[in-house]
Amino acid sequence: MTTELTDAALIEKSLGSPEVFTEVFARHADQVHRYLARRAGPDTADDLVSDTFLTAFEQRHRFSPDRSPTGALPWLLGIATTLLRGHGRAEARRWKALIRTPVDLGLAEPSPAELAADRADARATVRSIARTLAAMTDGDRDALLLYAWADLRYEEIAATLEIPVGTVRSRIHRARARLRAAIMTTTWEGLPAR
Repeated sequence: MTTELTDAALIEKSLGSPEVFTEVFARHADQVHRYLARRAGPDTADDLVSDTFLTAFEQRHRFSPDRSPTGALPWLLGIATTLLRGHGRAEARRWKALIRTPVDLGLAEPSPAELAADRADARATVRSIARTLAAMTDGDRDALLLYAWADLRYEEIAATLEIPVGTVRSRIHRARARLRAAIMTTTWEGLPAR
């Protein structure tokens, strides 16, 4: 019966029947977890998912379908992003560790000699991307990762972060430009001198 209801209807119904909120969790927990795991690591993500849905449950009376017309996911990711900022230092440490850590790309290796140069280039590119992400403002990084990792549209990101769509566009544009420049710099630095 509850599977036919919209997220807004489920949340409204959960105000009188709190157990109905479990359907909102069932619909969105996996996607919220994937987003948080990419941002904070799987162990931290487990805790943050719990905190996200606990906060959402406690604040369900504040959910507005007008601000989140595509459903509860942008609202939930907004809560998750706010909670993640509380764990921001851990995320920054994770990006910095990625810069220093050798990257195992999990690729099948036909021969170590053939892949040595490619792996070195990939490690340099991953480190450059991680360094660039770590140096971004929280707002730029949040907008970019909600777009890239949570697959939200600009309007959903705006609802998630409670900012205008134009601000989302400029943040993502700025973040992409910084990443593009970092990748190009890494690529050009890796070319042999002639």
